Amino acid sequence: MSGIWLLVIPLIFMGAFYFFPLGKLVSLSFSQASSTINKAVNWQIIGGAAGFTFFQAGFSTILTVLLGLPAAYLFGRFNFTGKNALRIASTLPFILPTVVVAAGFNTLIGPKGWLNLALMGILGSSEPLINIQNSLTAILLAHVFYNTSIVIRVVGSALAQLDRKLEDAAQTLGASPWKTFMKITVPLLLPSILSAVLLVFLFDFTSFGVILMMGGPRFTTLEVEIYIQTMQFLNLPLAGLLSLIQLGFTMVVTFLLMKMGDGGIGVPVMPRLQQEGLRNPVKGWEKAFTFVVVLLLLLLLTSPIVSLVIRSFSVKAPAINGGTGEKMHWSLSYYRELFINRQRSLFYVPPIKAVWNSLKFAGTSAFISLSLGMMLAYGLLSGKNLRAVNLLMMLPLGTSAVTLGLGFFTAFSGGAGSLGWVGLLIPLAHALISLPFVLRVVQPALQSIPANLKLAAQSLGAKPLDVWRFVELPIIWRALMTAAVYAFTISLGEFGATSFLSRPDMPTMPIAIFRYLNLPGSSNYGQAMAMAVIILFVCIVSMAFLDRLQFNFHTGT
Repeated sequence: MSGIWLLVIPLIFMGAFYFFPLGKLVSLSFSQASSTINKAVNWQIIGGAAGFTFFQAGFSTILTVLLGLPAAYLFGRFNFTGKNALRIASTLPFILPTVVVAAGFNTLIGPKGWLNLALMGILGSSEPLINIQNSLTAILLAHVFYNTSIVIRVVGSALAQLDRKLEDAAQTLGASPWKTFMKITVPLLLPSILSAVLLVFLFDFTSFGVILMMGGPRFTTLEVEIYIQTMQFLNLPLAGLLSLIQLGFTMVVTFLLMKMGDGGIGVPVMPRLQQEGLRNPVKGWEKAFTFVVVLLLLLLLTSPIVSLVIRSFSVKAPAINGGTGEKMHWSLSYYRELFINRQRSLFYVPPIKAVWNSLKFAGTSAFISLSLGMMLAYGLLSGKNLRAVNLLMMLPLGTSAVTLGLGFFTAFSGGAGSLGWVGLLIPLAHALISLPFVLRVVQPALQSIPANLKLAAQSLGAKPLDVWRFVELPIIWRALMTAAVYAFTISLGEFGATSFLSRPDMPTMPIAIFRYLNLPGSSNYGQAMAMAVIILFVCIVSMAFLDRLQFNFHTGT
């Protein structure tokens, strides 16, 4: 199962569903360049959107790093009770859809959120005391919630692998722990810190759902402006121009990330056993540090999720025994409503259909991206001087989902049969988004297989398919499962590209949640919460499965 010919299908896929849509986008942007660019108001729109995009991305990155670095040090240096559960909880936000996060924060700190209700009850106020909905604070809070896991994973993993002999040698020569940290540890971790900063900035720069749902109409980034110009004003030339501007900035950041990853700059490591180098906090400052960081992570990362789950089971009903007002009680009614057409409308699309659509698209997307990722990994392994192809396949990582969605909309929305494409275009777009992640998981696993194992099997008469089945597959199956789960969850929560491609009769769960959150009535709100919890449950199961795979890999079971 090798050969450069395996690259043909992935290259055709990239040409048809990446370069062709972007080419159409470029053509559209410049076809009416004179009429678009000469309008001063358009430059005001572009300048305002670009300025706020950079501002919020930079501010969000600073706040994320301020919380993420202490958390990374905690995970990379100490053992403590509940560490595994907290690690899963800290990773979960990164794969949660923005609509779920927005719903979670709304149930916690919204005008009728649990925190406001509690404060109003304690202080006897009739007005909410915390009012950060549709504000910059809400945007920053959501971005920190999302991207703290990046810093923990990138910097924490590098810190855990750091050769402790260097620090021990410095302390043996008389350096204090603080001086050792600043003069030895920090310089060695600097490449991973810079990589984490660039990644966080990239994700904040291309943020769409957070700005749209938590920022409100006052705040517009490049992503949101692309969506508004396309879906509300049908101004495709301006939307295309905004996409090209954003694409230029994101490609620069992506190039810097690739340069750092391929530049040979790394952290000195040595083979070590699982948990080696970690210790329990003993000193007073270590215990205080652990307590404070764990508390901050729990408050930020788990409270919105817990609040969301509780709200999905809480239903308002009139008080009994002659009481006045309404009272919350536990019920599954919001989940049952997902199956019921109360208005008996002929055009009604039951929310449960959105659940089925999401699962169907996610499964199809995972299959496509995993198949293409395996072809790419084997093809790149078989040939030499294919670095350009490797970098080519990383281009979707530096392209926002909104830009990809607009490209698909521009390239494939015309023609009488275009509506029939929607059921295939959505998983194809999702597969394109998840392909770089799949390749980055599968490729290292294949490269780690010793060549002598395959040669030994071949010398004993094994056919190529048997070599793959009995030698390679048992080694890489965990990586394949990890890649498939990542692709599945990415598709399940994808919102940016899907917002351009979904039909009213074919919504996904994120699209349906967004629609229901914008409809009046407690029943619509409750159904949005119920669908958000379904996505949350799938993501939690996926992350637990991935964590179990990694545990089995490290322990050899």
